Amino acid sequence: MHVTKIGEGPAVIFVHGFPELWYSWRHQMLYLSNKGYRAIAPNLHGYGDTDCLSEIDSYTTFHIIGDLVALLDVLELEQALVNMSVEFCPRNPLRKPRDILKEFLGDDY
Repeated sequence: MHVTKIGEGPAVIFVHGFPELWYSWRHQMLYLSNKGYRAIAPNLHGYGDTDCLSEIDSYTTFHIIGDLVALLDVLELEQALVNMSVEFCPRNPLRKPRDILKEFLGDDY
């Protein structure tokens, strides 16, 4: 997995969406690295310099999470803030997005 890193301090992992690359986060990474954070941005499987997987079933949400957990292990990180460019929750056409957010964030949202 191709990974770009800059800075020292608490880790922030930037996860790109479709059809993006780590490079999409370059400005945010530079900014946060100057503020005392360690900015990390991988290219997920099939993007940029990261190999494609042979099985289409290997591109599930659970595999992406597994890849990110493995990345934490390789970088020897106990914890990190993960920033994603897209929602990780599948859309439900029968529910309003605001109601779904309230479930996660509470009634104060």
